Amino acid sequence: MERIDAHFHLWRIDQYDGSWMQGPFARLKRDFLAADIEAALAESGVDGAVFVQAQHSLEDNDWVLGLAAEHAAIRGVVGWVDLTDPGVEGVVERYREDPHFVGVRHIVQNEPDPDWILRPDVQRGLAVLEKHRVPYDLLFFVQHLPHAATVADRFPDLPLVLDHLAKPRIKDRSIDDWLPAFREAARRPNVHCKLSGMVTEADFENWTPADLGPYVEHALDAFGPDRLLYGSDWPVCLVANAGHRDVLQALETHLVALSADERAAILGGNAMRFYRLPD
Repeated sequence: MERIDAHFHLWRIDQYDGSWMQGPFARLKRDFLAADIEAALAESGVDGAVFVQAQHSLEDNDWVLGLAAEHAAIRGVVGWVDLTDPGVEGVVERYREDPHFVGVRHIVQNEPDPDWILRPDVQRGLAVLEKHRVPYDLLFFVQHLPHAATVADRFPDLPLVLDHLAKPRIKDRSIDDWLPAFREAARRPNVHCKLSGMVTEADFENWTPADLGPYVEHALDAFGPDRLLYGSDWPVCLVANAGHRDVLQALETHLVALSADERAAILGGNAMRFYRLPD
């Protein structure tokens, strides 16, 4: 079975708002293009990857969909649409014509309203995604995590995936503020979870694979190996001095007790199924 990275980013820095790229994030303030992810995947022995939006831009969707048509390594594109737009269904229908368009995400964690995802106009947009069976990536902080179960209950036919385990505070070794809502989300069969983004929630300079262990174990216990997707969160992982291969190897240390089929599912099969990736 192929290995698929379910979460990476590209950007052209002159067409991207990099205002958040300060301090340790300043190293990300450059172009990351298709050739860069191809090289990273080749170094890690990963067959393909799913792009996930990093800005609210239809033009960015179109740019990356164009890249996916030319670069076989880009297996799918999780883009952005304005869920609050009364005409969102027409936008979704247009993008659904492209087989590389496999999902939608909004940067919920940056919304000033912590209950943004429960707003009626946003919920109408999510209903459109459910109607068309377009998967939705939930980009949450821990404070937003209780909303995952609510959204899953309201839209039981909408495939949902928690990005980055909803960002537990790994650097602080915090579990109790995260785990109850995480488990509650996992009780909904339409919710999946990405084993991604952990190194940048840990201590940038001093993290070790062992720091990630408790969170991977809780994810395995809550979701099981059939609803977990490996993701690199490249190139953001570079902030934690972790290359693409470093992230994969750190995760693999916590999967050794699983069967070969279970590891293959997490490292590729589940992403193929969840996003219905084209061969």
